[in-house]
Amino acid sequence: MKRRDFMRLTGLGGTGLMLPASLTHALAGETTTPDWHLGFQNPRAEELHTPALKLDGRLPQGLAGTFYRNGPARHELGDRRYSHWFDGDGMVHAYRFGDGCISHHARFVETPKYRAETCAEAFRRPAFGTVFPDVESVASPDAINTANTNILPFDDRLLALWEGGSAWEVNPETLATGERLAWSDELEGAPFSAHPAVDTDGTLWNFGVVPGDGALVLYEIASSGALRRAEVVSLDASPMVHDFAITRRHLVFLLPPFRLDPERFGRGESFIDSHRWYGDEPMRVLLIDKSDWSRRRWFDLPAGLHFHIGNAWEDGAGVIRFDYTRYDNADFVTKAARGLMRGEDVPYAGGHTALVRLDTRKGRIDQDILPEETEFPRVDPRRTGERYRQLYTTVRTRAAGHPLSNGVMRRDIDSGETEHYDFGANVITEEHVFVPGEAGEDGGWLVGTALDVDRQVSLISVFRADALVDGPVAQAHLPYPVPLGFHGNWKEA
Repeated sequence: MKRRDFMRLTGLGGTGLMLPASLTHALAGETTTPDWHLGFQNPRAEELHTPALKLDGRLPQGLAGTFYRNGPARHELGDRRYSHWFDGDGMVHAYRFGDGCISHHARFVETPKYRAETCAEAFRRPAFGTVFPDVESVASPDAINTANTNILPFDDRLLALWEGGSAWEVNPETLATGERLAWSDELEGAPFSAHPAVDTDGTLWNFGVVPGDGALVLYEIASSGALRRAEVVSLDASPMVHDFAITRRHLVFLLPPFRLDPERFGRGESFIDSHRWYGDEPMRVLLIDKSDWSRRRWFDLPAGLHFHIGNAWEDGAGVIRFDYTRYDNADFVTKAARGLMRGEDVPYAGGHTALVRLDTRKGRIDQDILPEETEFPRVDPRRTGERYRQLYTTVRTRAAGHPLSNGVMRRDIDSGETEHYDFGANVITEEHVFVPGEAGEDGGWLVGTALDVDRQVSLISVFRADALVDGPVAQAHLPYPVPLGFHGNWKEA
């Protein structure tokens, strides 16, 4: 990819323009917010550290390593508060498991945006969902990079990931912020999504969505961290794509009918407010051959939105099967995620697991949408791109006393059997990840975090992956709550 091609595709439109009104705090006493709003407040300190958490139960023998997590955490600065959950500066958490104990350490990712606004004591740069009236003009996507979505151990590095710009290196031990990572001179500042897929041979595949003209940047990176290939794939529009999947032969993309309107963006509206929902159009499925990126095929599913795909695989007859979390429309990202920041339960169409069967030879595609309200699908990482049977998600039960998930679920894709654990009405569950133990997709552990609203503390739990219904075999309590975040990954000791 030539530098001029990339620069042409990465224009930021009108991010230096202004919205007509600012966001202000409500005066004390004017409004009341529910207890669960605790999850959308700033952390109690810029850096958090507890050497030994209070532990109930016993950690499994041999479970040693670090569970890294990331998420938006600085929601307020000075007299300003963001209006969208996805806006806040990223805070990386390290939960270290060893010698029968768990410790917790958390620090903000000190991107240029974070440092500049800390000095100004106010939010000054455009964000995903909020643009203040006196917003500064910015020259590149990384000027607004919050590094707030995922955290990936890769090639002895730890990468804090966002959507629209570079990965940021973080020291795996101290969590100190390192340098912006450029895979090549031509790719400096290119969008690098928060959901790379690590193949069974260690190859890292990823993409980035380029706003404006509409394009995908594709990446193939060796397990050593060396760039093998990068290429721009042109699209006829700029859909919001957060995740993708791989099989042995293909890259699998879902392109929802939720697309950037360049005119809105040029008027200075926030990134999310510049999108339009086209509910009478299909969700496109794009297959790209891993060995030859010019070989592409398109399929259509009914209109829907997705954030996350669990996994995909294909058989010898050319049939690809994958799961994703499907939403009927874009109401969560456009409305409900704003309501969360205000402490309001704004109704939205919840996510549901969809199981897709795509026959590449017959040109047919169909899906089954399952009844449970789920999110954050994860599988055994050893099965990425391969046939899998067990799918782990969060789940929202009827008992939930808040707008988000309150349990975890395991689904056997082959048999359809499920089991789940309900944390209770006033616990908000976050993504849980599978940590391999013994051989087999259920021969391991499910590790994840939650917010206990009643006790106003955060939790980290360890389940037997094949016995969620029995509850955590070990659960640690932080002495404080931490803001609700998004994604994490496990690194063996």
